[in-house]
Amino acid sequence: MTPVESAAAARDRPWIFRTYAGHSSAARSNALYRRNLAKGQTGLSVAFDLPTQTGYDPDHPLARGEVGRVGVPIAHLGDLRQLFDEIPLARMNTSMTINATAMWLLALYQVVAQEQGADPAQLAGTTQNDIIKEYLSRGTYVFPPGPSLRLVTDVIAYAVAELPRWNPINICSYHLQEAGATPVQELAFSICSAIAVLDAVAAAGIGTPERMSEVCRRVSFFVNAGERFVEELCKMRAFVALWDELLRTRYGVTDPAARRFRYGVQVNSLGLTEAQPENNIIRIVLETLGVTLSKNARCRALQLPAWNEALGLPRPWDQQWSLRIQQILAHETDLLEHEDLFEGSVVVAARVDELVASARAEIDRVQAMGGAVAAVESGYLKSAMVSAQADRRARIEDGTQVVVGVNRFTETEPNPLLAELDAAIQPVDPEAEKAAQRAVAAWRAGRDAAAVRAALLELRAAAATTANLMPATLACVRAGVTTGEWTDTLREIFGEYRAPTGVAGATRTIAPGASSTAGSSSTAGVPSSGGEVGAGGRSRADEVRELVVRTRAELGRPVRLLIGKPGLDGHSNGAEQIAVRARDAGFEVIYQGIRLTPAQIVAAAIEEDVHVVGLSILSGAHLDLATEVIGGLRAAGAGDLPVIVGGIIPPADAQRLTRLGVAGVFTPRDFELDAIILNILEVVRSAHGLESS
Repeated sequence: MTPVESAAAARDRPWIFRTYAGHSSAARSNALYRRNLAKGQTGLSVAFDLPTQTGYDPDHPLARGEVGRVGVPIAHLGDLRQLFDEIPLARMNTSMTINATAMWLLALYQVVAQEQGADPAQLAGTTQNDIIKEYLSRGTYVFPPGPSLRLVTDVIAYAVAELPRWNPINICSYHLQEAGATPVQELAFSICSAIAVLDAVAAAGIGTPERMSEVCRRVSFFVNAGERFVEELCKMRAFVALWDELLRTRYGVTDPAARRFRYGVQVNSLGLTEAQPENNIIRIVLETLGVTLSKNARCRALQLPAWNEALGLPRPWDQQWSLRIQQILAHETDLLEHEDLFEGSVVVAARVDELVASARAEIDRVQAMGGAVAAVESGYLKSAMVSAQADRRARIEDGTQVVVGVNRFTETEPNPLLAELDAAIQPVDPEAEKAAQRAVAAWRAGRDAAAVRAALLELRAAAATTANLMPATLACVRAGVTTGEWTDTLREIFGEYRAPTGVAGATRTIAPGASSTAGSSSTAGVPSSGGEVGAGGRSRADEVRELVVRTRAELGRPVRLLIGKPGLDGHSNGAEQIAVRARDAGFEVIYQGIRLTPAQIVAAAIEEDVHVVGLSILSGAHLDLATEVIGGLRAAGAGDLPVIVGGIIPPADAQRLTRLGVAGVFTPRDFELDAIILNILEVVRSAHGLESS
């Protein structure tokens, strides 16, 4: 046997290769899955659209513009049958990024698998089912924390009893980092989420001391990997240490295999840039190394974003490129042939110890507040992450944190990959939403209405007790209940919830030379970053604050900005950062959080008598939703109130928004927040006939 053959024989098994995918319709997503599996993908990772994630059918008013945009719409059993057509679920490992409606999607998955002839005991995969981070980052929560935790624990109890190969929860730190969390916060807040879940399991009698080992064995994590890949590698080793310690000391788990830190990864999309997007490939590779180099802390599953995700929805070819990165690393290199490369490293050990110690301190702080749920309800966790994100943005703006192609090395040759920009991303069929609406209407018309009513009554009755809701949910699936009907029934019992925005308690570190003078009562006590320094040592932030003061005097009242998140998009980072920076500059900011209808935004704009409306939409629904807001303002006699829009907006769509009457369009390319605030201020001055600055 040659040395190469010997090494190959001793190679570790590769992690599961996935791509996060789903769009337009179940049929189109099924075709994409089958192509990717044929190319060597070894597991599925399902992206659901926002109506599915937040429990609405495609014909609900809040679903307008959102159907099939950021994932696949699943309204009923027929949709999931089509999604997995000719994909044998008994032999598949499937990850479903679903939280508020996780129980519903797991029930749909089980029924489809059984229709294929599979035994539920064969099903392997994961439901994310981590609701706590939804209150902090992605915003796809529905119910208050208490009932939400009940749904989480019901899924865990059912899976432990009935689905022996299924991970019923995937504690997710990925979205915490996307929302601004530092490595220490990512470690601490996700461990606190795990504590909240495991304590709830124990309180419900599911995790008795003798069964807690089995429960913990079935808990997995979903982690982010950023570009600082040495630090990310150390973070993963810190996760291993913290998880092992927690299960030993708090829950008495003695089996080392049950204490193993099992995790999957989506590498960081936050750092992907719209400017010079070809640079994103090397970013993705470096992030991948952070979670594969260390054998003792290597991921069990991995999915990579595509190079052009900052521009829009990636095409199958773009996803193939990311899949090939994984395959080359696993099959062409010798990475899987060696023991852990970092055992004995003084540098790595020191950084891991530092992260563990800092995370322990933060965990203790949160637990002293009453735990993760209490820290969500008080706004502490959200404010901490908004503040961390504000510090990150300030470092990018002042050049302390270099982003190649964005704040340094911006000179570039034309990118041939973007020669035809409209062809460089996957378009979403504008007819997909109407087709989904027709399909759900046909589904309702073709089912047994009496069976649906009976199943929903059973669900409502069970929700009013402490019974596990999974059996009633399975009955709803088989009766033909829709996603919206299942969720609406639980809304009647559990109510809905609006999480704290985190803006009120957010602060930013003062950069050298920056002023912390507040421009109005709404900014008092909020330190600020200095930003870019102009003539005479004055920063752009100083210039903006001075112009706000002047504008306030000329208008005779404070400059008022309404920031609105219409539709179902819960990614609120941009909206929060604009709110914090505008407040710091002296604006009065009205920001009520996510998931508002255009009509609610119009009503707030008129009631609050604002000077400008800013819409933040990252789901791709900007044309539909901006049109509704502008139309609503005109109908209310406020057609002269300027509207600006921010989001992932292709140039052609930006031009269409301008023709609609939008006064300004901002995309991830516009990274200087003070410049954005200045632009907004100029829009206000122009609308009121004030001279340009």
